[in-house]
Amino acid sequence: MIKEILLPDLGEGIEGAEVSEVSVSVGKNVVKDDIILVLESDKASMEIPTDFSGEVLDILVSPGDEVKTGQRLITIKVDSEDKKKTTLVDSISDNREIEEVKIQEPIEEKIIEVNNTEVIGRSSNKSFASPGVRKLSRELGINLDIISGTGQKNRITKDDLHSYIKIQMSISSGSKVVLKKEIDFSQWGKVEVLKLTRINKITGNRLQEAWQEIPHVTQYDKADITEIDTLRKKLKLEGGKKDIKVTFLPFIIKAVSIVLREMPKFNSSLDHTDQNLILKKYYHIGVAIDTPNGLTVPCVRNVEEKGIFDLSKELMDLSEKARNKKLKPEDLKGSTFTISSLGGIGGTAFSPIVNPPEVAIMGVSKSEWCHVYNKETKEFDVRYLMPFSISYDHRVIDGAAAATFTTRLSQVLLNTDNFKE
Repeated sequence: MIKEILLPDLGEGIEGAEVSEVSVSVGKNVVKDDIILVLESDKASMEIPTDFSGEVLDILVSPGDEVKTGQRLITIKVDSEDKKKTTLVDSISDNREIEEVKIQEPIEEKIIEVNNTEVIGRSSNKSFASPGVRKLSRELGINLDIISGTGQKNRITKDDLHSYIKIQMSISSGSKVVLKKEIDFSQWGKVEVLKLTRINKITGNRLQEAWQEIPHVTQYDKADITEIDTLRKKLKLEGGKKDIKVTFLPFIIKAVSIVLREMPKFNSSLDHTDQNLILKKYYHIGVAIDTPNGLTVPCVRNVEEKGIFDLSKELMDLSEKARNKKLKPEDLKGSTFTISSLGGIGGTAFSPIVNPPEVAIMGVSKSEWCHVYNKETKEFDVRYLMPFSISYDHRVIDGAAAATFTTRLSQVLLNTDNFKE
């Protein structure tokens, strides 16, 4: 039986990815769960496994190619004993002959308006771009020869094409497009050019779009975590016997899930029309993890059902997978609220950018011991305070709701009964 591996859904908000590595070759035998491709999306590097065993007949993508959900990746002749169905493949008949079709890229003509002057442009085969980008450029009538590529070996990526379209739309609408002037910084001293990773570039674009499209407001507060610190140290000793590292983050995740159930608007998304609010009845928390290749946001699912040890173990596993490029597409799907913690690094406060299609994100800064006035004893007590912030979409959440959220979260963190195993 011959099967084709198709690119699965990579997660909410991820339309496609770039092939960074092909881990198999034609004629090679693979077994179930072998890694066949490594992809880089806007959120993470991900390994794509095969769900069955067999011989690789054809590889339909190459490093640097842009791929989309549902696109054919690899053709495999499946072992006769492996009949398992999978969402990643489409079966085709044993007797069906698979033909290799070579697509000739046509030379297209396009009229480009530059400074109100019509110019004839042609797309030639000299432009370095994937078949998917070429197809999109043909559909839109765009000459790839006039676009500068930012991919590997100056390959024109989908993002390059989209950037060009945005500039043309701005010009046609009369908006002013400011192009950066190239500066030779070496004229003033020694420099080093460090190429941005794909995750850096695409994450930057997504954050810029989120900042421009979402009316951001940030609410700042502090939480007394003195009692949690005592409880954490106790659980840390127990966790050490199980090789589980217990940090403050599982407590924060658990506390957030409690408040999200009480204030469902913070666990919602606007629909595609921006006219309806979708309230989610599940609580999946995205956790921002810094890696050598850039920021990734894997998802911890159903946090309301898990205890501190369960959350700690899952966070350890996700962090290791993120840093070693082992995250699977399902690890990045479906988060309803995101937490970005810089508590282990430093700083007193920061304003995180909302991660669409979510409507709120929490930023955690470094905790410190402070003198706090006790009204009952009329004395100063030494307490462990955690500064945090909530950035939110002002179209959905107003300032009063945000202040209520941070106040309630502080109350939840103050009560250790919420975190008992």
